[in-house]
Amino acid sequence: MTLWQGRFDGPPADELWAFTASIAFDARLAPDDIACSLAHVRGLERAGVLDSDETGILVAALNRVAEEVETESFAFVPTDEDIHTAIERRVIEIAGAVGGKLHSGRSRNDQVATDLRLYTKRALAEVAEGVLALQDVLRRRAIEAGDAALPGYTHLQRAQPVLLAHHLLAHGWAFARDVDRLLAARARADVSPLGAGALAGSSLALDPDGVAADLGFSERFENSLDAVSDRDFVVEALFVLALLGTHLSRIGEEIVLWTSQEFGFLRLDDAYATGSSMLPQKRNPDIAELARGKAGRLVGHLTGMLVTLKGLPLAYNRDLQEDKEPLFDSVEQVQRALSAMSGLLATAVFDVARMAAAADAPEAAATDLAEYLVGRGMPFRESHAIVGGLVRDAAQRHVPLAELVEAHPDLGPDALPLLEPGAAVLRRTTPGGAGPAPVAEQLLRFGERLERDRARLAR
Repeated sequence: MTLWQGRFDGPPADELWAFTASIAFDARLAPDDIACSLAHVRGLERAGVLDSDETGILVAALNRVAEEVETESFAFVPTDEDIHTAIERRVIEIAGAVGGKLHSGRSRNDQVATDLRLYTKRALAEVAEGVLALQDVLRRRAIEAGDAALPGYTHLQRAQPVLLAHHLLAHGWAFARDVDRLLAARARADVSPLGAGALAGSSLALDPDGVAADLGFSERFENSLDAVSDRDFVVEALFVLALLGTHLSRIGEEIVLWTSQEFGFLRLDDAYATGSSMLPQKRNPDIAELARGKAGRLVGHLTGMLVTLKGLPLAYNRDLQEDKEPLFDSVEQVQRALSAMSGLLATAVFDVARMAAAADAPEAAATDLAEYLVGRGMPFRESHAIVGGLVRDAAQRHVPLAELVEAHPDLGPDALPLLEPGAAVLRRTTPGGAGPAPVAEQLLRFGERLERDRARLAR
């Protein structure tokens, strides 16, 4: 039996059923749908549609369905088109004729929009918790890194040395922006559509404000047409998750590079590496590679949803059924990636000696040599040209850069300390920079930011 069979003389075709049914994926909304129905029942009682006895019967039936869902004893039947149909069918089985009153004043249009907003609010908060856990790992590893340094790169070419802590915190601050976006997207999803009906509200004395408060929403819809057709919150969630996935992809790419023999900056714990079915010597960074690869999947979900929405007229269209699978999958993939990446980074071993050897290459101090000349009054363009020429000559003539610096009339022996191991990173003193003093300050600020974000999430 369908919820709409009264208009039709015969049953739906098997092909229609196979193509349109959504129970295979929207069943995960069962807890949200039950919560939505409980609030709706209480609202119907306030509206005088249900008396207290009928309300008690429906509440008891819904609670029993909730128990069956939680214990995985809920039995679906072939005619369950979606989770809303399945739950209403079961309520009628339990409550009898009173169960037929459950859907009074409500459409699956406002029902599913409410369910999905409840899910999105919860899911985005859970993802934010996962991001904070990863940030905690990055902060701890940054503290443990101490004065370890490595080359900073531009264009994947060695540029200037930076503290390892500085590099790790760079990822931490990017993830802090993700937390901002997750919480902002959650706030914009915090609007109840329940009471909008199919598209125009109801002639019954419903109480959308009371129902919204009952469900924990901060407000109810303003326009019933908009309420049932709006999926901005899904698109925004997909965007935030795709950008978070992009940040996970970037750190994944660095892990792939750093664990290669060519870099040799990082060694993965055996629990977070994989082997080869053919090559006995291999230790592969599969977590990092999949974090990189799944970013494309997340971007695809976002793009697909935007294209689905771009030509839809008001109000509800069945196209909107396509909002759930990409959202569910994006949330699931990001949560798994956050957990796996947290474990990987918590247990990995940095080869600080290998990093230091790369960071202390004399060429890495080229900017310091140029700025040394600036400090003595020379225009930067002139100092840049002088130092660039010395680096070129050292490479072409196979002469140590220090020898050329010592012999140069504008530099001389006084400039040689700039080329000593570890000297360049110590000279990064500006706020937000890569040297010891600004990084120590940054660690404090990052810790404070984590505490603020934990408090925001708790609220």
